[in-house]
Amino acid sequence: MPHRSRAVPPAPPLVGRAHQLDALARHADAARAGRPRLVLLDGPAGIGKTALLRAALAEDGPLAGMTTLYGSCRAVDVATGYSGVRALFGGLGLTGRKGRTSPLLAGGARRALPALAADPGELDADPGSTFSVLQGLYWLAANLMADGPLVLVLDDVHWCDERSLRWLDFLLRRAEGLPLLVVAAHRTGTGLTAPDALADLVAHHLPASLGIGPLDTAEVAELTAHSFPEPDPLPSFVGRLLSVTGGSPLEIVRLLRDLRSAGLGPDDAGTARLAQAGGKVVAASVRGVLEHQPDWVRQVARAVAVLGDEHPTYLAALGRVSVVHVEEAVEILRDAGLIHPGRLELSHDLVRAAVLDAVGAPGVAVLRGRAARLLSDVGRSPEEIATQLLLVPGTADDWAVSVLRDAAAQAEQRGACEAAARYLERVREAEPKDPDVLSRLGKALAETDPARSVTLLHEAHSLTADVRARAATAVQLGLTCLAVQQSPDGARVLTEALDALDAELGPEPEPADRELRTLTESALLIVGSDEKATLPDVLRRTSCLTPQPGDTPAQRQQLAMLSVLSAAEGGGAEETVRRARRALRAPGVPLGVWSLLPTSLALSLADENEAAEEVLETVLRGSGDTAAVWTYVLALSTRSLFRLENGAVPDAMADAQTALEILGQERWGDTATMPHTAYASVLTERGDPGRALEALGAIKRPHLDRFVWEYHWYLMVRGRALAADGDVDGALEVFGACGASMAEAGLTNPVLAPWWLETACLLGEAGRGEEAGRAAAHGTRLAERWGTRRALGYAALARGAAARGAARTGALREAVALLADSPARSGHARGLLLLGRALVEDGAVREGREHLREAVGLARRCGCVALARRARDELIAAGGRMREVTASPLDMLTGTERTVAGLVASGAGNREVAESLFVTVRTVELHLTSVYRKLGVARRADLTEALRGAGATARPAAERRPGHAKRRNP
Repeated sequence: MPHRSRAVPPAPPLVGRAHQLDALARHADAARAGRPRLVLLDGPAGIGKTALLRAALAEDGPLAGMTTLYGSCRAVDVATGYSGVRALFGGLGLTGRKGRTSPLLAGGARRALPALAADPGELDADPGSTFSVLQGLYWLAANLMADGPLVLVLDDVHWCDERSLRWLDFLLRRAEGLPLLVVAAHRTGTGLTAPDALADLVAHHLPASLGIGPLDTAEVAELTAHSFPEPDPLPSFVGRLLSVTGGSPLEIVRLLRDLRSAGLGPDDAGTARLAQAGGKVVAASVRGVLEHQPDWVRQVARAVAVLGDEHPTYLAALGRVSVVHVEEAVEILRDAGLIHPGRLELSHDLVRAAVLDAVGAPGVAVLRGRAARLLSDVGRSPEEIATQLLLVPGTADDWAVSVLRDAAAQAEQRGACEAAARYLERVREAEPKDPDVLSRLGKALAETDPARSVTLLHEAHSLTADVRARAATAVQLGLTCLAVQQSPDGARVLTEALDALDAELGPEPEPADRELRTLTESALLIVGSDEKATLPDVLRRTSCLTPQPGDTPAQRQQLAMLSVLSAAEGGGAEETVRRARRALRAPGVPLGVWSLLPTSLALSLADENEAAEEVLETVLRGSGDTAAVWTYVLALSTRSLFRLENGAVPDAMADAQTALEILGQERWGDTATMPHTAYASVLTERGDPGRALEALGAIKRPHLDRFVWEYHWYLMVRGRALAADGDVDGALEVFGACGASMAEAGLTNPVLAPWWLETACLLGEAGRGEEAGRAAAHGTRLAERWGTRRALGYAALARGAAARGAARTGALREAVALLADSPARSGHARGLLLLGRALVEDGAVREGREHLREAVGLARRCGCVALARRARDELIAAGGRMREVTASPLDMLTGTERTVAGLVASGAGNREVAESLFVTVRTVELHLTSVYRKLGVARRADLTEALRGAGATARPAAERRPGHAKRRNP
C-alpha cells in the first residue's frame, strides 16, 4: 500500500516578513496616488518570496482594493515569447470569442492579442510587429487602470522571457501619473533567461529592492510551534534546525513535515534526527517521500514535474498509468506536501528538480520527448510543444524540426523576435546549411543582434543556388544592410543578384520573373541611394532604365525610387512628377512605405506640396494604425521640413516636437537624426539659433557624413543656425562642405539643399560680390534645368543678393514675383525683405517701406519670427512705423501642445489623441491643461474658438489632425 503521512498540518504562517509587507503597503499607497513604482523582490530559492506575494495579495493584505494580476514564470516557458505576459493576463479570458469583445480590448489594446493568444495564427488580425504588440499591451494595462490602481505581480522573473520584460520596461517608461505598481520576484544565485532585458529594466527604473533574508532563531521557533503546538520546542532543537536549514522557510517546513510524518517532535529525539540531515534538505526530503511509494506514484510525480498543471488523462498517458492511479497519486503527493494544495503542480521548483534528478538526464530527455509528442497529439500549439523540445539535448529529429519551424512562425506572428531566434537556432543545429532557416534566423536577429543578422543572411545567400531564390535572399539581405547602416554591402549583393537574373532570364522574361527582377532592382535603388559611396552608381543605372507602367507593387516601388532619384539629379520637374503620380496610382491597393516616402520627397521638391502632404498623411495614418512608430516619426519629421520650407512654421514646430517627444520614449532614439534636424530648423526660423545648435548637438548617429539625405539637411540647418548666431565664417564653411558633399554624391537638385543660395546671400551682405556671383551662377544653372518657380525664384534671389544697383533690384523683383506664385512663402517673405532693403538703399524709400511692411506681415503669418523682426527693424530704420512683433497666444504653445490642441478641437478624445501620438493619456492631459492656461479657456468646447481667435490657421482643425485627414496647400 502507498505510504501516507499521519496528518497534514495547516499551512505555515508567514513569519518574519512584516517589514517587507509594510514596504509593499507604502509603495501601493504611492501607486494609488499616481506615482508608479517598480519593486524587485529578491532572495535565494525557498526563502519565501511566493508566500510573501500571496500574503500581500490576500484580502487583508497591503494590495487589497487594487486590481491585481498575478503570474508566475515557468522554466519550461523560458523560450516562448510573451509567456510572462500571458501568465499575467491569462486569467482575464481575452482570447476567447467573448473576450475579444471585452472593453479591455478597446482601441489600440486590440494590438495586444498576438501576445495573448495561444495560437496567434488563429486571430483575424495582421501579425504583430514588435512595437505594435508592446503598444497594444500598454493600452490594455491603461484600460485596466481606467477604474482604479493596477498591480502587476510577476513571480520567478529569473525565468521570464525577453519580450515580457521589454514590455514592462515599455509600460513603466510611459507610466508617469498612472496608478501602477509592478512587483517582480527574482531568485538570486541562479542564471537568468534574459539577463540583458532584466538589467535594462532595473537600470531604467531604479526599483525599490526588497531583499528577503533567512529567518532568525525566534522566527524558526515560531514556525516550529506552528507545526508542533505542544510541547514547546527545545532551544537545542531550534538551534539545530536553524543550523541545518540556514533559516530557509522551505527547508524548515520540509524538515518539520518529515519529523511529523516520522512521529518525532521538537525534542531530543527530533534534534538527533536533525543531526543526520544533509546539506540538500529538500532533495533528501523528496527522495525520502518517494522511496516509500509504489512506482506508479513516482511515475505520476515525474509526469507532473514535466507537464505541470494538466488534465489527469494527459498525466496518465505520460506516466503510463491509469487515470485512477493519477488521482490517487496526486492525493498522496499533496498530503506529503509535494504538490501544491490549490493546483496540480509541484509545490516548489526545488521539489521539481529533486523529482527529475532521481530520473537522470537521459530519462528526463525521454520524458520530455514523449511529452512533446503527447502535446502534439492533443492539438497544442507548436510553441507549447517546442517548450519541451528545447529542453531535450542533442540534434532534433525531422518531426521536432518541423515543430520548431512552426513555433518560430508563431513567435514571428507575435512580434517576439528573440523567441523565434531561439527556435530557429535549434533548427539550424539539425539543418545547418538550409538557406531558409538562415534567412529567417537572420531576420529574427535583425533587431537584437544586427551584426550577426547580416552574417547569417550572407551565409544564406551564399548557400542559395537557384538564381531566382538568390534574388529573393538578396532583397532581404540588402534591406537588412540598410537598417544596420551597411548599405554599400547590400548594394553590392543586389547588383550581383540583378546581373545574374539578367543573364538567366534573357531579354523577354515571364511575368513572374519580370516582377522579381523589378523588385530586386527597386531594392537596389532603395539601398544604393542611402549612402554617398553608392549613389553615383545608382544614378548611372537609373539613367538607362525605362520606367514601367506601375501596374504591380514592385513596379510602383521602382517608379517611386526613380521619381526621387530623378529629382535628386535635378533633370526636370515635370518628368519627376509624372513618375511620382504613376507610382501612387493604385486604386484599392495599399502602398508600402518605400512607395510613399520617396514620392512625397519628389513631389515636394517639384513644388507639388499639396500632393506631397497627402502622401505623408497616408504614411502617418498607416503607421498610426499599425503602431509603426519609426515610420511615424520619420514621416512627422519629413513633414516638418516640408512645412518649414513652405512657410508653415507653427505646424512645422508641432510636427518636430511631437516627433521628438515620441522619440524620447524609444530605445532606438539615439540612431535618429531627422527629428533633431527638423526641430533645429524651426528654432532657427523662430530666432533661437543657440537652442538650434544644441538640438543638432544631440544627434548621436555615427558616420553621419556618409549618408545622402540626412547629412545634407543637417548641414543646411547647421549653416543657417551659425549664420543666425553671428558666425558667418562658420556658416560659409558649412555651406561649402554641403556643396562639396553634394557634388561628390552627384546631387544637383537646386532646392534639395540650397547651400548656394545661403552662400550667395551671406557673401553679398558681406560685400564679397564676386564670390557671391559665382554661387548664384551655380544655382541659376541648376534652377533653370529643374524649372520650378521656387527654384527659379531662389536663383533670382541669389543673383539679387550678389548684385548692386539696378541689376540687384531687377533680380529681386523677379524673385518676389516667382516666389509669390510658389509654395515657398518664407522665401517670398525673404525676397520682400531684400527688395525693400535694396530700394531704400537706392533712394526709393516709399516703395521700399511698402515691401518691408509686406515682408513683416507675411513673415508673421508664416511664423518666421526672426525674419519678421529683421524686416521690422529695416522698416523702422527707413522711417516707417509698425508695432513691435510680438508673440500671439498660439506662439506660447509648444509644438506638441499645438498638435494636441488641434486634435482636441477637431473632436478627438484624450484617449484617441494619446493613441494617435503614441503618448500616454496622462501626457495628453498635462498638455491640454497647459493649453487651457495659455489660451485662457476653461473647457474643450471653447478651444476651437480660442484657436481661431488666436490665428491658428485658416484651415479647419480637423484638417490639422496628424495622420487622419487631408491637408490643403498652405
